[in-house]
Amino acid sequence: MARLTDRPPPPPESPFLRPAPRPQLPPADPAVRQRAWAGLTLAVLSLLTMMLMNNIQRGAYVVSVALAVALVAVALAVSAMSAAKRAGTRRPRAAVLGTVLGVLGAVLSAFALAAFLIFHTQLDHYANCMNGALTNTEQQACQTQLNNSIGTEINVLGGT
Repeated sequence: MARLTDRPPPPPESPFLRPAPRPQLPPADPAVRQRAWAGLTLAVLSLLTMMLMNNIQRGAYVVSVALAVALVAVALAVSAMSAAKRAGTRRPRAAVLGTVLGVLGAVLSAFALAAFLIFHTQLDHYANCMNGALTNTEQQACQTQLNNSIGTEINVLGGT
């Protein structure tokens, strides 16, 4: 006969039940958190540089700097995450976001740099044309000339 103090066996594991909570890891060291924040700051700076670029003649240089800053941001953020893992502490929150934004900035910068290098002569002609354009009609003519020359370049490179 079963006693009142006897307990029934525990139910089998269910995918609908929450797993048992894991113990909380201690927070990361301040130096690791600062490294993660530095990576996030540089990643945001790289993206802002790409968005606020307004001089086509210096575009390749600005994009090159943005690419370098994004790569440094990714390196800082990834090193902060690995240092936290080695120390057995929590991953800094800024490290994940810094990695994501840094990779995004690096990819955008790499594509923009490739475009600046491929279409360098067309962009120089466009910048010179826009510097001499005084009316909206002349500016539209410069835009049409750029579109036609880039379309021709894409066809030469093997596009359709």
